[in-house]
Amino acid sequence: MRPWEIILAAVLVLLVFVAGVLARTEVRTARQMAGIFALWVAQGFGVGGIPWAPGTFGSVVGLAWLWLLLAGGGYFIFLGGVVAGIALSVWLCGVAEEKLGKTDPPSVVLDEISAMPLCFLALVWLRARHSGWPEPVSFFSDGNWLPLLGVFAAFRLFDVWKPWPVRQSQSLPGGWGITVDDQLAALYVNAVTLGVWGLRALLRA
Repeated sequence: MRPWEIILAAVLVLLVFVAGVLARTEVRTARQMAGIFALWVAQGFGVGGIPWAPGTFGSVVGLAWLWLLLAGGGYFIFLGGVVAGIALSVWLCGVAEEKLGKTDPPSVVLDEISAMPLCFLALVWLRARHSGWPEPVSFFSDGNWLPLLGVFAAFRLFDVWKPWPVRQSQSLPGGWGITVDDQLAALYVNAVTLGVWGLRALLRA
């Protein structure tokens, strides 16, 4: 399938799902429905409701977001999507925090979803520099599972461990505190990726 066909199919599935949810609810004001929709997105389209390790499952959804941005075919779409995802996370996670009345509620996983493409930024750049813009399948095929799992595991490690200044950033207000710590954890992942890549280059020299 072409990139635009993948994106269109994903949007159609999303719209059908939302239509089904709305059909089962009482008549509400547009403002109430907007709040429900914002919370649903902030909770990773329902994934955040999983009672165990919601952040990990949210990160898995983030891999789908990575796939779509890679399918865009270039840096402009990839970087634009990363920035847009972070901005959306700051906004909607803040809305969700207010609606749920909790600070950084575990069910809100849009921050993990938005951080996942950023985790792969260094790896995408290295592969693009070596052999051109990588196709999405190049990250998910049988021969490339190890780097994918390595980056994924490193993100979960830094997100849970929260080395400086990841933990400290959680004191930021609203959606900033929910989102920024995951983006900082993603930067740690990129540092590890570049370190491993450099070490491999030295060993091959």
